[in-house]
Amino acid sequence: MHFHDALSAGRSLAGLALTLLLCAGGPAADAARDDSLSAPSPVTDQRLVNAIRDDANWLSYGKDYSDQRYSGLDQINTQTVTQLGLAWYRNINSRYAVEATPLVIDGVMYAALPGNVVWALNAKTGRLLWEFTPKLDLTHGRVMCCGQVTRGLAAWGDNIYLATIDGQLIAVNRHTGRQVWQTQTASMADGYTITAAPRAVKGMIIVGNGGAEYRARGYVTAYDAATGEQKWRFYTVPGCIFSGKL
Repeated sequence: MHFHDALSAGRSLAGLALTLLLCAGGPAADAARDDSLSAPSPVTDQRLVNAIRDDANWLSYGKDYSDQRYSGLDQINTQTVTQLGLAWYRNINSRYAVEATPLVIDGVMYAALPGNVVWALNAKTGRLLWEFTPKLDLTHGRVMCCGQVTRGLAAWGDNIYLATIDGQLIAVNRHTGRQVWQTQTASMADGYTITAAPRAVKGMIIVGNGGAEYRARGYVTAYDAATGEQKWRFYTVPGCIFSGKL
């Protein structure tokens, strides 16, 4: 076991299960017994811009574009915290850490797990709605810095987007769990990996990459959210001055 694997295992003891705590006997506890879901709405630019004020949902990494991670929900407070009880949990069978914040959209929790597995769960009950497991090419897995981990997902329209450890960007229908499109945005053979959460902005999915410790040249790329077509790429560092490729 590598040092990071051991460190991740220690850090993730509390993260080996997705857990929901509720105030015992309160309205939320009653809701947890209700397996119904509200009618879903597409994730739009307007919803993402106004996400800071939408406490019923968690639409993107950091909740909103300013990454405040702040929720105005107040049912759990200093008076009710002692009444918290277990509502549901679901075991995660992985030796890697869970390092991602789930998205919650219209009553469905989308969890990004090690190995870039995605779960869609009824947030009230924990019932698994679907599971998506991408096909990863780990032939060059030795370049992975920090294990098969991910920071999270993006959402736009009716899709969920994941960036995989081997450099793929994948769109998955958030209602069915079926793949919509896939593109290779970075190559492990060149020292690249992706652990970051992609971001959705104005109909584009934007993703960066890692790998500087292997001399990989950093860049950020934007893709059309509907088709996966590359819109632009910005290199964050100059190219090799000896090769003439700047």
